[in-house]
Amino acid sequence: MRHTSLFVLGLLISFPLLAESGLVAYGVCQTGCNALAVACYAAAGFTFGVSTFGAGIPAAIVGCNGALGICMAACAATLFAPTP
Repeated sequence: MRHTSLFVLGLLISFPLLAESGLVAYGVCQTGCNALAVACYAAAGFTFGVSTFGAGIPAAIVGCNGALGICMAACAATLFAPTP
């Protein structure tokens, strides 16, 4: 029983040391998502970042924005992944 407690304590102490570059991985992931969004917009014939204020947004742009949101949500997992 005592050995198990010491093992768990050792894991908890060492875990933060393994996750030092989580923020770097998150930033790289977000940069990749934004690069894909720019390519998606360009393929649809639009410029990423130019707002139409909701007036007549083409379906292609809505699709690009949806894909960007899914990609960014997937990047959140890198914050908790142990990366040496």
